[in-house]
Amino acid sequence: CPASYCLPFPPPKVQATHPDCSIILYFQELEAACLEVIRSENQTPAHPRQQGCPTEWDGVSCWPAVPVGQSRAVACPDILHVFKKSKALIQRNCTELGWSLPSLPYYDACELEAIGSNNDTEAKASYFVTMKVLYTCGYSTSLAALFLAIGIFSCFRKLHCTRNSIHIHFFTSFILRGAAVFIKDAVLFSDESTDHCLMSTVNCKAAITFFQYSVLANFYWLLVEGLYLQTLLLLTFTSDKRYIWWYILIGWGVPMLTVCVWVVARLQYDNHGCWDDYTSLYWWVIKAPILLAIFVNFLIFLNVTRMLAQKIWSPDISKSYKQQYMRLTKSTLLLIPLFGVHYVVFALCPEHVGVDARLYIELVLGSYQGFLVALLYCFLNGEVQAEIRRNWGKWQSSMESNVFNLVTQDFTA
Repeated sequence: CPASYCLPFPPPKVQATHPDCSIILYFQELEAACLEVIRSENQTPAHPRQQGCPTEWDGVSCWPAVPVGQSRAVACPDILHVFKKSKALIQRNCTELGWSLPSLPYYDACELEAIGSNNDTEAKASYFVTMKVLYTCGYSTSLAALFLAIGIFSCFRKLHCTRNSIHIHFFTSFILRGAAVFIKDAVLFSDESTDHCLMSTVNCKAAITFFQYSVLANFYWLLVEGLYLQTLLLLTFTSDKRYIWWYILIGWGVPMLTVCVWVVARLQYDNHGCWDDYTSLYWWVIKAPILLAIFVNFLIFLNVTRMLAQKIWSPDISKSYKQQYMRLTKSTLLLIPLFGVHYVVFALCPEHVGVDARLYIELVLGSYQGFLVALLYCFLNGEVQAEIRRNWGKWQSSMESNVFNLVTQDFTA
C-alpha cells in the first residue's frame, strides 16, 4: 500500500502464542472479507455509466466501491489497547484517475496507546526466559522420576496389579504431556526469525494436536484415578480387573475422540494459523471435556472424603480399620492437587484474566506435578519400599554367596 497512508510500523512479531497475535488476525480477517468483495466485483461486469473506483484494500482498511466524484470515510482500526479512541475520520475521494490519497495518514489520525519502555520490554523478555528455564527444569525432573517409577512397577512382579497398572498409565500421560511441551517449544520457537503468528505448517499443527491430546489424556487419567479410588471404597469385595478396559477406554479413548473432532472442525471451518489460538470458538471442543473431567473429579473427591469420614466415625468399625481409613484420608488430602481442584479457580475465567498467575500455576507448578505423582504413588509407597528392600536383601545375600563360593574355590584349589 502507498507509504503516505500506511501505518508507520509493521505488524508486531511476538514470541508467544495467541491471543497476543490477535492484532494480526484482526487485519487478516478484514483483508479476507475485503478480497472476497473485490473478487465478487471482478466477476460481475459493471455498466459503463457506473464506472468509478472499485473496492480496494490498502493494508489497513477496506474502501468500498463508489462512483466518480463521491468520497468515502473510514475510522481508525478498533483494536483495544492498541489505538486510542479517536473521532478523526480518514477520507478519500474517487476521481477519474482513481482513489485519491487520504485526507489524513493513519499515523496522524490514529494515535497509539502508550507503549511500555525498552526496560519494560526487557523485563518481560527476562520474565518469560526465567519461566521457560523453570518449567524446563520441572518437566525434566518429572520425566526422570516418572520413567524410574514405571521401571520399578514393571520390574517387580509382586507390584503387578490393577492399581499399579492404572498408575503406570497415569505416569505415561504425564510423560506425554512433558514431551509435548518440549516438542511444541522446539517447533514454534526454535527459530526467532519466524513469525509465529503467521505460522501455519503441518509440523506446527501436528505439534499442537499432540499437545492437546496429551493434556486431555492427562486430565482423563486423573479422572480414572479418582474413579478407581471411589470404586475401591464402594465395591470392596468386587474384582477390579473387570474394570481395567473401561478405565483404558476413558483415559486414552475419550481424549482421542475429542481431538479427532477438534481436528476435523479446525480443518473444515477454522484452518488458519497454528491452531494455538485460544480465542477460537472451536477451542471449546477441547476445553469443555477438560472442564467436565475437572468438575467430575472434584465431585468424586468430595464423595470420597465423605465416605472416609463416615467410616472413620462409625462405631461398628474396629480400631485397626479406622487407622487404615485415616491413612487413606491423609493420602486423599495429599492428592488434592492431583485431582486438579486448583484448576477450578481458572476453569471458567476468560483466557486473558490472571495471565501471570495462570502461567505460573500451569507451567511452573504444573511441570513438577509429574514428580509429585511419582513421589506419592511410588517412592513413598510402603508396598514399593518393602519390595525394594526385600529384593535388595536378596541381591546382597546372592552377592555374599558368590563371594564365599569364589573364596572357597580358591582355597580348595
